[in-house]
Amino acid sequence: MAFITGENEQTVREVLGKLPRKVQLVYFTQELECQYCRETRQLLEEIRDLSDGNVSLEVYNFITDKEKVEQYRIDKVPGLVILDEEGKDYGIRYYGIPSGYEFGSLLEDIQMVAQGEPDLSDQSKQLLARIDKPLHLQVFVTPTCPYCPSAVLLAHKMAMVNDNIIADMVEATEFPHLAMKYNVHGVPRTMVGESYAIEGALPETHFIQRVLEGFKQIYPKN
Repeated sequence: MAFITGENEQTVREVLGKLPRKVQLVYFTQELECQYCRETRQLLEEIRDLSDGNVSLEVYNFITDKEKVEQYRIDKVPGLVILDEEGKDYGIRYYGIPSGYEFGSLLEDIQMVAQGEPDLSDQSKQLLARIDKPLHLQVFVTPTCPYCPSAVLLAHKMAMVNDNIIADMVEATEFPHLAMKYNVHGVPRTMVGESYAIEGALPETHFIQRVLEGFKQIYPKN
């Protein structure tokens, strides 16, 4: 049974058919002990098939394809990386099936990578330039959360403009051990590093300022 049907199928076909550049999806899976790996692969295959050749899909085994796992620093599955047509990795990651509201995030990310430039203000880009050391963002979401996509997309935009940032969407119900570790009681909840949390979906400038606060906690002498 297809995931993308009816009006959604036509919308996806139109969106992906108009991409200015091609996009590569790199997907990591394993057959055992992964609740939604098979469904995620099917969803990504449907996206590829509806893209009129604009979206390609590479599939790797999380257990056996160690070189690729290390190359993209994948630490759980299902895991997805979005690259541009030249193979540039912008630090955009999805962990868990991008369903529900997060399907919209995925489509927007594909369009953003195809365009090669995120929609961020000049002020935001100047603030993000202060991040000069590695920074890991994890945005915890659920598929039924209407506020989560804005936090995910903003984190991914930040990763796209700053090579020091890797930004993950993490589907909280698929990774309950991480939700427990990071005290995720509501979503979206964004972890900056291991201990600084941002609750809710904030406006662009406010969110970036909070991320910078977290960055300064991690690197106090910066």
